[in-house]
Amino acid sequence: MFNGHFHPVDLAIPAAYAVATLLIGIVRSRRKRTDSDEFLLMGRRLTLPAFTASLVTTWYGGILGVSEYSWRYGLSNWFVFGAPYYLYALILALFLARRARQTRLYSIPDQLEQSYGKRVARLGALVVFFMTMPAAYLVMLGTLGRWVTGWSYPVALGVGVLFSTLYLYSGGLRSVVRTDALQFSVMYGGFAVMVLTLYAQFGGLPYLKAHVPPELFTPTGGQTFAAVFVWYFIASTTLIEPAFYERIYASSSRRTATLGIFIAIGFWALFDFMTTTTGLYARALLPNIADPTVAFPELARRVLPVGLLGLFLAGLLATVMSTVDSYSFIAAGAFGRDLLWKGRANRHPSEIPRFVRIGLVVSSGSAFLLALTTESVVSLWHALGSVGAPVLLIPMLSSFSQNYRFPRRWVLATMISSGALSLSWILPPKIGLMDGYPLNIQPIYIGLGISLASYLLALLIRKRPGDELQTFRKV
Repeated sequence: MFNGHFHPVDLAIPAAYAVATLLIGIVRSRRKRTDSDEFLLMGRRLTLPAFTASLVTTWYGGILGVSEYSWRYGLSNWFVFGAPYYLYALILALFLARRARQTRLYSIPDQLEQSYGKRVARLGALVVFFMTMPAAYLVMLGTLGRWVTGWSYPVALGVGVLFSTLYLYSGGLRSVVRTDALQFSVMYGGFAVMVLTLYAQFGGLPYLKAHVPPELFTPTGGQTFAAVFVWYFIASTTLIEPAFYERIYASSSRRTATLGIFIAIGFWALFDFMTTTTGLYARALLPNIADPTVAFPELARRVLPVGLLGLFLAGLLATVMSTVDSYSFIAAGAFGRDLLWKGRANRHPSEIPRFVRIGLVVSSGSAFLLALTTESVVSLWHALGSVGAPVLLIPMLSSFSQNYRFPRRWVLATMISSGALSLSWILPPKIGLMDGYPLNIQPIYIGLGISLASYLLALLIRKRPGDELQTFRKV
């Protein structure tokens, strides 16, 4: 719902940010080169500052999900959406980033094709498309737009999609990276202003402990241990996160890819400190809020003066839009290049940008329609991670090893069965057939269990003819 009138300055600042993003994405990213390498990966010239800023902003788009979770569960926000993701990002940087960079591939489906063949690659592309289709982030964008402007949810959603993706048609990844630099500054600036203002007005930890339920200062936030622990499995999707691999492939060197992830972890930790702190203050000051997903903007409207409120609202928009454009582009590449273009008998690399633009229409349109059907961000993350991780995690990770690679004759059936079983576990409670998951087992455990068991069994009887690598054409 629309939450009252705003000062014109507080509306002008986020509007100016949105227009600036659109202009930077279109004007600053025009280049004479339009080949696939430039359009998809910036000609593999992504520098360390740009790599870091783009990765930081892309991977932190779920700000209203964080608003809801930190208001409900306090410090548990760090133990669920912080610590496990840092851990897996660190593993990726230490053991996978250099290997991925030296392949000079373009996408996760390319890695799967090189190791397992075309059918596995096509299935991988389909999973990547659904995992990166930014429906959850569009939910947040539409919710923010509706909250600020009073527009209907579909209208706010549609405007958000246009401002977040229109510039991708001309500049590709370069447009994403250029706009991420602006969004990085705005999102950190907005939350720094919020935390400093809250501390100045209300004090620090003593105030929070006096006004927030004590269980919100525990790792579980009052939840069961199992409810928190499952996210440590869902966070393993970081190891197959397409946004990481896209930037690794686009980086100027292997050092840039590795060091950039290390630096990004530090920035994520800083941002998580600011968002978790804001969530605790929101719980203290807005204990009876009807919809915790808008706890952050409601808190800002209450405590921030004119101008600073506008900056914080722009920071919220920047946090979401930076993820919407990046994931829309990745999903577009999975659909347009890895499915459509690679499915053509007679194809030429010069056609790739055109097919990716077709994929962009499909990914944006599909995400828009899905965002109209749900307003639960956290549950959407949970469902996508619970299916995507079992399908891709073990085949993708093992593909980097010659000696312990998933045998090709097993991998396709394993990917299909693990994903189908996880999905079958999710659907009954979603469609009202059951009150909870069958046997009270989280779906990701079922899918990953099947995938891991199949992998270990396959390794025991492997080393037969037919498991050799096949030649792969990189484009």
